[in-house]
Amino acid sequence: MAVQTKREQQMLNDLGLAIRKQRNFLKLTLADLSVKCGLSKPALSEIENGKRDIRITSLLRISSGLGVKMEELLRKDVSKGLSEDEAGDGYDLSEMM
Repeated sequence: MAVQTKREQQMLNDLGLAIRKQRNFLKLTLADLSVKCGLSKPALSEIENGKRDIRITSLLRISSGLGVKMEELLRKDVSKGLSEDEAGDGYDLSEMM
């Protein structure tokens, strides 16, 4: 399914940024994460750059490879070191339905 709206594209961009930040925090290369989650390096690169829509199963594999809950990657504010209250809310996916 193709991205339809600017909001959806922003969500993919934010998700990609969160994945990249966590990967860099863990000092993992794309190749390292590829091995951990079973997705190709080009696919991971496209996801991190917001150029590829992502399946829920792929997101679960990535979050597992990064050692974080999927929900953490879906937060709008992906800054490290913030408590759950300080980090803000994630996206309300019900708005997309």
